[in-house]
Amino acid sequence: MEYESRIKYDAARIHAAAIYCSDGRLGEHFDDFLQHGLSLPRYDRVTLPGGAACLAGHPQAHLEEQGVVDELQFLVEVHKLRRVVLIAHEACAFYATRLELKEPRLELVQRADLVRAAAFVHRVTGLDSIEAYFARLAEGRVRFEAVPV
Repeated sequence: MEYESRIKYDAARIHAAAIYCSDGRLGEHFDDFLQHGLSLPRYDRVTLPGGAACLAGHPQAHLEEQGVVDELQFLVEVHKLRRVVLIAHEACAFYATRLELKEPRLELVQRADLVRAAAFVHRVTGLDSIEAYFARLAEGRVRFEAVPV
């Protein structure tokens, strides 16, 4: 099989990356928010179950942490990143299953993790422009709320 995308290639870099959960039910929502809500038409993606949870010091994600740190340092060096966006989402299976959390504590831990992850990203990359958002499911839609970091 051969397929050619109808989207024209643009070599210009945006110098931004987003770290978020790999949950396929939310991929288009994350793209929409990043592209239209934050005006990042193209951005480097770092996706894995739980997203930035691996950067918040959980022993259950310690293997993933080193991989994401290596990726971020590479992107900062080679792609000249200047901005990182962290996104967590409501009802994340990583938190419910791997970390064994239930609501209302689950969301509280996710929000705290975004703050911890932002500090960690700053520490390992030296970047100052780090933002965090929580994606909430609301009446069949996804709403993104800023989380102060």
